[in-house]
Amino acid sequence: MKKSKIKFLVVTYTPTLNKDGKFYSYSPYVDEMDKWFSYADEYRIISPNTYPTDFLSKPFESKKIGYYHIPFIAFNSFIMAIKSIIFLPYIFFQLFRSMFWANHIHFRSPGNITLLGSIVQIFFPSKSKSVKYAGNWDPNSNQPFSYRLQKAIFRNTFLSKNIKVLVYGEWPNETKNVYPFISATYKDSEKLALEKRNYNGKLKFVFIGAMVIGKRPKFTVEIIKELIEKGIDAELHMFGDGNLIEEVKTYIIDNNLEDSVFVYGNKDKETLKNGIKDAHFTILPSKSEGWPKAIAEGMFFGAIPISTKISCLPWILGFGNRGILIEANLKSAVDEITNELQKGNEYLNEMSKQAYDWSQQYTVNRLTAEIQKVIEQT
Repeated sequence: MKKSKIKFLVVTYTPTLNKDGKFYSYSPYVDEMDKWFSYADEYRIISPNTYPTDFLSKPFESKKIGYYHIPFIAFNSFIMAIKSIIFLPYIFFQLFRSMFWANHIHFRSPGNITLLGSIVQIFFPSKSKSVKYAGNWDPNSNQPFSYRLQKAIFRNTFLSKNIKVLVYGEWPNETKNVYPFISATYKDSEKLALEKRNYNGKLKFVFIGAMVIGKRPKFTVEIIKELIEKGIDAELHMFGDGNLIEEVKTYIIDNNLEDSVFVYGNKDKETLKNGIKDAHFTILPSKSEGWPKAIAEGMFFGAIPISTKISCLPWILGFGNRGILIEANLKSAVDEITNELQKGNEYLNEMSKQAYDWSQQYTVNRLTAEIQKVIEQT
């Protein structure tokens, strides 16, 4: 019996911009969606077609994307909330219209549009569905009400039928429609043999992430400053851009750290790869994470991860066996890192190997295979 065409719909808050006859969106999202699209016969996106700020964008590979545009909505100001409420009937109309067309509905969650989509999908119980939850799935974390509501709807097996909810990490006591999922940056062909580090000499720390309050870039610099003052020969290389970059640079100058902390801004994948493959540590003391891409990238080349105890990071770091878990407190964080350094070169190289071995299984090749399995349920 001939299998029916896969008509794949993406419901997302991530904007889709039409420029020069091509559809553009946020670069890492485009890279993954091109993989999803490769297993579908037809594909369409429903998303906002404008966004109030600039972001790192690139075009989708396919030129045959169908598109349902909806307005950008937000509830962070009174005027914007009123406008968003006025737009709601039209957005619900577009959601119903697009879901009637599809036979596989894919949600990119969390987000305001995905919350509305989670309600509309209840009326399509027989359609095949998947949710890529890119945020923090930890049920005990402090999250906005809209995030908690869409999580509750998607995990509810009565309201959400024929659905796979793909989340980062393994969480106990979850419903049967919640599945651990992965993300990845590097292919099997990009694997390198693990090289032992010398943890008795100068220590190279790398920070990769947006220079925004949620990633705590200044706190990262403060940690390195304290380590140096304790007599540890350390340097920090920071990759990323954002509204705190000038504040970080000023702090570096004010504290005479120009010879120890280097800020590069956004760089391409190859530059990042060269920056982390000889690093001793990757450090990211975030307030919240979905899949901590920067940490996983560092582990792929044997850099020991240092991270706060949030989201699925304790699981990724083997609860301290393949990385250093810290608190968001300067003295506590510095003491924890110092204690681990005192355990010596052999111990740290074993931790590096544990990080490397674990990360080698999470490649683009595996991600692509996992995506194919999800779509083939249609």
